[in-house]
Amino acid sequence: MKKLVLSLALTLSGATLPAQQPAPRPHITGISHVGYFVSDLPKALNFWHGLLGYDVAYTLSKPNTDDTRIAFIKINDHQHIELFNEPPTNPPSMMSHLCFSVDSIEQMRAYLSANGYDIKPGNSTTRTGDYAFEIKDPNGMLIEFVQSLPTGKEMQAAGKFLPATRISPRIYHAGYSVGNAEKTVDFYKMLGFTETWRNGPSPKEISWINMKVPDGDDYVELMLFHPPLDPKSLGGKNHLSLVVPDIEKSVADLESRAAYKTYGKPLAIHTGVNGKRQVNLFDPDGTRVELMEPTTLTGQPVPSSTAPLPPPAY
Repeated sequence: MKKLVLSLALTLSGATLPAQQPAPRPHITGISHVGYFVSDLPKALNFWHGLLGYDVAYTLSKPNTDDTRIAFIKINDHQHIELFNEPPTNPPSMMSHLCFSVDSIEQMRAYLSANGYDIKPGNSTTRTGDYAFEIKDPNGMLIEFVQSLPTGKEMQAAGKFLPATRISPRIYHAGYSVGNAEKTVDFYKMLGFTETWRNGPSPKEISWINMKVPDGDDYVELMLFHPPLDPKSLGGKNHLSLVVPDIEKSVADLESRAAYKTYGKPLAIHTGVNGKRQVNLFDPDGTRVELMEPTTLTGQPVPSSTAPLPPPAY
């Protein structure tokens, strides 16, 4: 009753009550990992380990079996790839999810709840021992947020499983197909991401929009498409990019490895519309892994395009 009287008194006197402060956004520091489904785990491991030179840091088994369900390919102490040894949940796409690192999972829950997302309260640890939860972006892509804990498998593996054979020390960006550019850009802006570049294969269209994490250098490449989406293009759109300092040296390194003899595809270096040299590889299921230099050939950034966005697919 006292609170009601005080509120009425403040209103009548012209005073205003303090407005409720919006939930602050936690730091989103980069891409933690990307998950892909694979139809043949040994062949996928030969690609990631035999050809690209990465190690499996740990695995998770299928329930009540010794069969591997997920193999964790370590890129560095903060980034990895998850290979799901099971059929895809949304075929023909082989991409499972995209995960970002945050410094407070509790704060991330509160922030998304304040922005209209139905987020269940409370923290629980994953099977790898970290805090995490998932939402979906406007395209239905599963987006995960993770807070690594000292007792989790990733931190426990710090400094380990980092062989000199790694073709790259870092995930540069992750890309996936997007049916509604405006909704997806708004989604990432809500998360604090900033747009750094947009362009396309011709001056008359936009096919790529890069959105950088708010508290790091990693970015997401939104792969726009004109409806309808060609299912055969998903392996190229839903891709991963690894940064390399010298693309020619990297290609020569790959071609010298025993696994390249069974890879069976040429490694053709080309310069992208962004002015950076790159080469595309494909895993046994057709998922593209792009090696890319971090700077343009001229040393100057390629300007963004002002072409219109493609019509939304929904």
